[in-house]
Amino acid sequence: MGPPASLRTTVRRMEFETITYDVRDRVGFLHFNRPEGANAVNPAFSRDLRAAMMEIAYDDNVKAVAVTAAGKIFCGGGDLKEFAGWGADLPRNAHVMLQDFHAAIHQMNRTPKPFVAGVRGAAGGAGLSLMSAFDLVVSSESAKYTLAYTRAGVTPDGTSSYFLARHIGLRRTLDLALTNRVLSADEAEQWGLVNRVVPDDDVDQAAVDLATQLASGATWALGHAKRVVYNGMDHSLETAGEYEAEVITEAMSSHDGQEGIAAFVEKRSPEFE
Repeated sequence: MGPPASLRTTVRRMEFETITYDVRDRVGFLHFNRPEGANAVNPAFSRDLRAAMMEIAYDDNVKAVAVTAAGKIFCGGGDLKEFAGWGADLPRNAHVMLQDFHAAIHQMNRTPKPFVAGVRGAAGGAGLSLMSAFDLVVSSESAKYTLAYTRAGVTPDGTSSYFLARHIGLRRTLDLALTNRVLSADEAEQWGLVNRVVPDDDVDQAAVDLATQLASGATWALGHAKRVVYNGMDHSLETAGEYEAEVITEAMSSHDGQEGIAAFVEKRSPEFE
């Protein structure tokens, strides 16, 4: 299954080796495009993802991002077949790859724009780690989720130790990491790993629709609300409150903040810039 029509009608398109990136109507469309390899994480994918994240971060025309994938699997984890061919260079090559992979995730988290993933088929290993780093996740009904690192004799990466435990809690994260438990879409929603579940054929469009909705709103406030929430996870109560006060007063000094308040009082739709 390919991307929905809204991904194919583009204003600007960039081709990477494993990813396509389109921009249309203030939405960035990031599409994993190596279905024959289960969209697995390898050096090329990590480089492409890092480059795409830099494009998104510095493109003021992009206000939200929809992330989808070609084929039956969203991301099957690390490309173990490629890794096996590295022989004695495996640790070194993996370290270089993870520098790009982790840098891409760090950049996404720092970018004050919401990222919405549409997951179909499966997210396993590094694919689940990456999925955990997106701000919102729409899952297909038949999707499966598993960490599976220890099954291959290795340990989690992809910043799962940061995001996954924050989404679902420490004991559940340990359950996934140590037992390689496989979650259904419904279980993933109950655990707080995904935000909503939709029919398989609707998942790409549902992710696009959600990103489009966000891109048409008060985008400065949405982007900085993301930063406020993530900042609060890492700081003390007092520091989190101080940052909240700083950001909301900045929002109140903007056109959108003043317009949004006025529109609420006047019981009309706001006209955000």
